[in-house]
Amino acid sequence: MSKLKELMAELCPDGVEYKAVKDVAVIKPGKDYKHLGEGNFPVYGSGGIMTYVNQFVYDKPTVLLPRKGSISNVFYVDIPFWNVDTIYYTEIDEKQMIPRFFYYVICNEHIEKYNTSNAARPALTKDVLNKIIIPVPPLPVQREIVRILDNFTELTAELTAELTARKKQYEYYRDRLLTFTGGRVEWKTLNEISKNLDSQRKPVKQQNRNCGSFPYYGASGIVDYVDSFIFDGDYLLVSEDGANLLSRSTPIAFPVKGKVWINNHAHVLKFESMNLQRFVEFYLNSIDLRKYLSTAAQPKLTKDNLNKIPIPVPDAGRIHYIVSILDHFDTLTNDLASGLPAEIAAREKQYAYYRDKLLSFPRKET
Repeated sequence: MSKLKELMAELCPDGVEYKAVKDVAVIKPGKDYKHLGEGNFPVYGSGGIMTYVNQFVYDKPTVLLPRKGSISNVFYVDIPFWNVDTIYYTEIDEKQMIPRFFYYVICNEHIEKYNTSNAARPALTKDVLNKIIIPVPPLPVQREIVRILDNFTELTAELTAELTARKKQYEYYRDRLLTFTGGRVEWKTLNEISKNLDSQRKPVKQQNRNCGSFPYYGASGIVDYVDSFIFDGDYLLVSEDGANLLSRSTPIAFPVKGKVWINNHAHVLKFESMNLQRFVEFYLNSIDLRKYLSTAAQPKLTKDNLNKIPIPVPDAGRIHYIVSILDHFDTLTNDLASGLPAEIAAREKQYAYYRDKLLSFPRKET
């Protein structure tokens, strides 16, 4: 940071000049790619890389600006590429602006706020993008800011790569530890190893709920907070209905603790031990449950079908061993307070803070 201060004091002591995007870059539209053959050049749309083709439209460092669709997506590309009509590319005047600096400036500008469409699909016009006013400090200042911000992004990328590797490692050990063959384990149904408390659930329409401090649970987690509770203890909830039973974007089995209210969209199971509860939670979240779901328009796991699910039940020592290993990986890969996701979130917040500070310049009087 001290080098940046020195550069600022030397090269722009009176502030930084601000210019419209059109004064530092030419925005170019995308083209159709369907006439092209397969190849090694990525085709970008507003959502990212769509496919690969055998030709490129531009081969210099550039910033891709969304035209419609996912208008918050901005991409820095420094390899030959093709782009379609949902995203623009930019020919940047490198005598005035380093492409990577332009990328950070545009990201900090949050260009989605310039949406020009009243329709369901947001859009950004070339005319609106051209008029965005951005800082244009001297090139040495730009280079130093890029160096600092690249360090932040590289660290976040390393953490994200480690998280991906750890998740694969977690899935590997989970599958190995929860796969039982032959006579190594006794199999029981859920109603043999837990008590179902569904009859105590009570749904309350939103307009009839009184705001309070007790969590109100539904199929995929907390949906509200109310002024009373109907359960008090440790329970395992299992989604009864909803698209998540198929998509599994969030766990379908999850624990609750303490005083809570639970509606009729989540089954309520009580176990004799926390180790057994945690073991069953891991197991249910690891297996394919589609054959136990109803075939109605909305997926549903009925109480009868839930009770039919066979669960492997090893001895208590083995359960403790499996739970302790999987707990470690689960904390590392999913815990928003202490695991890798928490560290990544902290780094991203730190990066956003410094990006905002580094790209906020006093304006030079003209």
